[in-house]
Amino acid sequence: MVKQLTLPDKNGNSYEYHAGNHKAFILPEGPFKSRIAFSAAHVVCDPLADSDPVLRSKIDWENTLAYRRHLWSMGLSVAEAMDTAQRGMGLNWEHAKELIRRSAAEAKAAGGRIACGAGTDQLLPGPSVTLSDVQAAYEEQCEFVEQHNSQIILMASRALADCAQGPEDYERIYANILRQVSKPVILHWLGDMFDPSLKGYWGYKNLDDAMEVCLNVIWDNKDKVDGIKISLLDASREIEMRRLLPPGVKMYTGDDFNYPELIKGDEHGYSHALLGIFDAIAPAAAAALHALDDHDYDSYHALLENTVPLSRHIFQAPTYSYKTGIVFMAYLNGHQSHFRMIGGAESARSIVHLSELFVLADQAGLLSDPELAAERMKLVLNVAGIRQEEYSSGKL
Repeated sequence: MVKQLTLPDKNGNSYEYHAGNHKAFILPEGPFKSRIAFSAAHVVCDPLADSDPVLRSKIDWENTLAYRRHLWSMGLSVAEAMDTAQRGMGLNWEHAKELIRRSAAEAKAAGGRIACGAGTDQLLPGPSVTLSDVQAAYEEQCEFVEQHNSQIILMASRALADCAQGPEDYERIYANILRQVSKPVILHWLGDMFDPSLKGYWGYKNLDDAMEVCLNVIWDNKDKVDGIKISLLDASREIEMRRLLPPGVKMYTGDDFNYPELIKGDEHGYSHALLGIFDAIAPAAAAALHALDDHDYDSYHALLENTVPLSRHIFQAPTYSYKTGIVFMAYLNGHQSHFRMIGGAESARSIVHLSELFVLADQAGLLSDPELAAERMKLVLNVAGIRQEEYSSGKL
């Protein structure tokens, strides 16, 4: 029996909570048949590295790669070196290159699918940066990803958002890059709730105008576009754009609020998945996708709808701090021995936020070992000054 925890609430009070709602997710063997499902994966930092934890964080490669094997073992594909891995928010291009190199090799060994982010983050935005500089930075990263036999996810560029004078600059840069890639890429339109530096991407703050430019890029280069992931947290926008894509070009939902309905789709189509939340809810996501393959819509909805409150909590404003909740879930579930992050990002969420995350994860049945999770939650609470009853099962 898991002992109770004393948790803080939003009003400055405390309450008692008992964890223990673990569910056994049954995962049939074999790949998913009806949807492609990427999980954007987090990185594990090395908590014992004797270096500046904010500016010079070190990665624990063994556990970082072990987590990718965990995702592949459930049939999920891995979206590597994306914002979930703190790309541009603790993970610089030099680290990202090593991550791509190691993960691509691991994918080959494991027989798992991988796609890696290519952007321009080696180039700091500034008044001296030109469109030619942006194109050269994209070319360098795309070449590196393809050298390691990975599909490209063409990420949005902070430098392009800073120096572009209008939509025609976006159209020209994207056309020049897409002309050079050897295989179709996944485009990534990341909303400014995930990265404020990307406000006005595609040359317009108005989303109708921005979507038109993005669609023009896709239609003009449709043979080099496998699909597009949009992360706008607006289901109606995604559905609208999905219906306007060229035949054969996929929509990959990046909507961590509305993914169950978007993946299921409607009579006009559906979205595949490229989601950060799948890192945290991988067993439930995999089980749900198998149910969808079997047209068992009741099970599909039951499995995924239970995860939505947790996902909406993890991705609440400021949305870009969602990585903290993703790593906290990995810590609670025993995938890493500590709750530390590169860049010191473990401090980005409050103890109240983490406590509610713990409850929502338990209620969704996503704590694989509730007793271990409770012990680890107690350690975090104690550090925050919320004293807990002393106990130990010997699992830590």
